Amino acid sequence: MELTEKAIVTAGLRGANWDPVLMRRPYQATPYTLQTADGQKTLGFLFTATGNEKTVVSIMHPREMSVTHYLVPAVLDAGCACWVQGPRSIGNDLRLEHEIALLDVAAGMQHLRTLGYRDVVLLGNSGGGALYAFYNQQSRLAPAQRLARTPAGRPTGLAETELPPADGFILVSPHPGQGAILLNSLDASVVDESDPFSTDPSLDPFSPENGFDPQTRTARYTSAFIERYRAGQVRRAQRLDAMALELIERKRAARRRLKGDAPSPADRRLAAYAPIFQVWRTDADLRAWDISLDPSDRKPGSLWGSDPFVSNWGSVAFGRVVTPESWLSTWSGLASRASFANCAASIVSPTLLLEYTGDQCAFPKDIESIFNDLGTTDKTRIRVRGNHHGMELERGEPSGREIVSRHIVEWLNARYGNH
Repeated sequence: MELTEKAIVTAGLRGANWDPVLMRRPYQATPYTLQTADGQKTLGFLFTATGNEKTVVSIMHPREMSVTHYLVPAVLDAGCACWVQGPRSIGNDLRLEHEIALLDVAAGMQHLRTLGYRDVVLLGNSGGGALYAFYNQQSRLAPAQRLARTPAGRPTGLAETELPPADGFILVSPHPGQGAILLNSLDASVVDESDPFSTDPSLDPFSPENGFDPQTRTARYTSAFIERYRAGQVRRAQRLDAMALELIERKRAARRRLKGDAPSPADRRLAAYAPIFQVWRTDADLRAWDISLDPSDRKPGSLWGSDPFVSNWGSVAFGRVVTPESWLSTWSGLASRASFANCAASIVSPTLLLEYTGDQCAFPKDIESIFNDLGTTDKTRIRVRGNHHGMELERGEPSGREIVSRHIVEWLNARYGNH
């Protein structure tokens, strides 16, 4: 089945992603439904311009499906095919465990190899970067050395799954990993996880006494407060980890009792119960409000907005609703393995890293660490003005998306010529 641009628009698949004028050539978009190694489904679209491309660039995010990702036109301009894939549960990361998400990536990689592409380049944008870095790490291990279980103890099946390796990487505004950004964003002043309003005033990042100005929504924090606050963030993450592990153990204990001689009805219910819990106040990264910390071209505020009293207490934010399993695998900065700190050294293929200088999610020191930790010697880092999504920082200046697109075309042509 082949879809034209008109058909994609009619189907409602166009998001606020690419501008139609950027698609400078006729193309075809072919959808594929793939089955993962554990029997689940994942959807992908293959974009081609000639049908004779030898290199394909793959774009995927662990929580989103960006069929019309703004970099698809650039990939086609470079003479490459572009594969855009969604996770098994698009738009709902309630149960997202990154180890299991690798099975989705693997299904896409197997499909692309089956189609006969000579080179597969992984393009990780934002959270897609750490996902692909994690996949790369596991793909380069012998099957017996791969992670056998998730942090919650669930079998991964990675040892029994074919994980084709990638030939190159493009990282665009990559953050350190879902757990890493949440660890930096946890409101350390939360006292009681069951009470969203419980607050330790001495750690409140939005208190004037601690350096925050409610009128300008900016802050200047002292080094002493920053040190205490960051220690408090770790303590809160440890508390949430312990809560998740306790819920998991309670369920396991009930399942063990079911194997006994006289299991109770309560044990049957508890063994089947899948707990869900809320994590409030997760938009409190000090760097968002005090832009003198790791300075850049960014404006005060976070990825979620400029008013922390809305985003920090609101219903929409990172990791707001989770299962114990998804918390430990994805959102815990202490337990999650899907991070560049854990996986960057495994990337030994040619890599292009594109950094937006006004990014409110991936900060300069984060990008520097990612770049320095990459295992490859063939690596290029380019800084481009723009916010996390590549939009212009000032009215009238060139879009960061356009500049990043040109760099991607040049890099792909230089390393994967004769497409």
